[in-house]
Amino acid sequence: MKALIVDDEELARKFLRELLDGHPEIEIIAECANGFEAVKAAAQSKPDLLFLDIQMPKLDGFEVLELIGLGPAVIFVTAYDTYAMRAFDVHAVDYLLKPFSKERFEEALRAVRDRKGDRAPAPAELAATARGSAHLDRIVVKDGSRVHIIPVSKLDYAQAQDDYVQLASGGKNYLKQQTIARLEAALDPGRFVRIHRSYIVNLERVVKLEPYTKDSRIAVLADGTQLPVSRSGYQRLLGLLGGGAEE
Repeated sequence: MKALIVDDEELARKFLRELLDGHPEIEIIAECANGFEAVKAAAQSKPDLLFLDIQMPKLDGFEVLELIGLGPAVIFVTAYDTYAMRAFDVHAVDYLLKPFSKERFEEALRAVRDRKGDRAPAPAELAATARGSAHLDRIVVKDGSRVHIIPVSKLDYAQAQDDYVQLASGGKNYLKQQTIARLEAALDPGRFVRIHRSYIVNLERVVKLEPYTKDSRIAVLADGTQLPVSRSGYQRLLGLLGGGAEE
């Protein structure tokens, strides 16, 4: 098996190397000190096994998995126990809590062998799913070899485009492979509202509502953008705005 080690601590990577010395069937193909390096290395080398830290600079472990997508079996290696349930939500094979023993490490490798050839699919929304009940504070978008990180506070609105969403932020648009329903579930409903079957808007960007047809309205954003508002979307807006929006 080809293995990729991802951890921002050099001592942690060294410890994993030493533990893997006794396993000639596992080849370490790369070591990475941050999430961006991990995404690049995984794309180039297609590892079978990923030893992955969670809290890292630039991209966390769950965001790395979202960008990698289908592929390696994952063993999380972290000093924090608060992510265990989220890790198994994204079909991790095991969750090693630092510091761990050689025996515990061997147990994790046995679990990898048992699961080999029977890995659960990883959806494009891994990072959002992994956070469970927590709401997204940023969205990662892969654009070829580049990765864009969009803070949700800077997200103006999102538009559905089949199995993709177009994210509008600061006058720029980004296309992400994710359904609008999944995105809606991951965003804070107190800040973002589904105003139409195809649109989610950041409430802070809405400056007024104008009539359009008998059963619909237009939401006007601070930059002048106009978005359609359905009847049900209008009721949701009124509920969140406290009935203070103008018609």
